[in-house]
Amino acid sequence: MDQGKLADFKEDFALLIEAGFIAVKQLDETSATRIFNAAQMMSPNNVAPQIGLGYIALNKLEIKQAIRIFEDVIKKEPQNYLAVTFLGICFLMTKPKRKKGERMIREAMEKTNDPTIKNLGTLSLEWAEKDLSKEKSPFFSTATADESTT
Repeated sequence: MDQGKLADFKEDFALLIEAGFIAVKQLDETSATRIFNAAQMMSPNNVAPQIGLGYIALNKLEIKQAIRIFEDVIKKEPQNYLAVTFLGICFLMTKPKRKKGERMIREAMEKTNDPTIKNLGTLSLEWAEKDLSKEKSPFFSTATADESTT
């Protein structure tokens, strides 16, 4: 695409990123991937499309791929607390790295002023405590079906 035509769309970059996240939420991986790739072509140095692609991988539970993407973003922008929080969430789902994930999320929440990231961190930590903890999780219940009905 020639630079003149590309410049016409640069002001819509944020809308493109938002559309990509909406496509992920609607489970339209094909469109989301295409949107994030188009955004990356429009602004090659912006990490937002990479975060979107990492978010797709995270939603598909392709944890290794998501970790790689979020680590690459953090190498470029160490203070991108959204990427740090998403990486922490990936680590929450990786048992040997669960504590590291919790620390990363807590640190990101302390360092940012963004209420969205703080909320994401809070919800992630609550989820980990409730659903990933053997003591509290219904997924790790030791009661048998007969015990739970009596």
